[in-house]
Amino acid sequence: MLTWFVGGAILAVWYVFRDPRFDLRLLAVGALIPDLIDIPIGRVTPAHSLLAAVGALTAVVVGTYGRKPWRRRWLALPIGMLLHLVLDGVVGSTRVFWWPFAGTDLEGRGVPSLDRGWWNVPLEIAGLAMLVWVWRRGGLSAPAARTHLCRTGQIVISTSKPQAPPPTC
Repeated sequence: MLTWFVGGAILAVWYVFRDPRFDLRLLAVGALIPDLIDIPIGRVTPAHSLLAAVGALTAVVVGTYGRKPWRRRWLALPIGMLLHLVLDGVVGSTRVFWWPFAGTDLEGRGVPSLDRGWWNVPLEIAGLAMLVWVWRRGGLSAPAARTHLCRTGQIVISTSKPQAPPPTC
């Protein structure tokens, strides 16, 4: 329930935007927000709805009016929330995804991440594989690259395979 959302969100954003300035820290937080809210409660809430993600997007746009660099950074949060809905399969649940437009009754509905049961195991393995790919292509074995990621939230993901070091004699 962690690597699936973070790895999937980072890979989706890389594939769609290919923008090295994208803040992956905020993307990861946004990709986890719906579950961080709902899992402690033990049931699905409006945090898993399109309205919550669009509300976060609206808050970012209004709150960063006239501050283009801030807007660029903070847009990662609602994008992560939207990607969580896709990766969680909530888009197929009309009652939850379209809350409150398809009805306001969410009682008795479990958190999708918990309801999947054992299916979480292969999803987490797939998420881990995505994060390993990002680690390798982003050169995060280098301490400078990791420091840059921690400070800015940015990495440059290479589109070519990493080169093997030359043989030593």
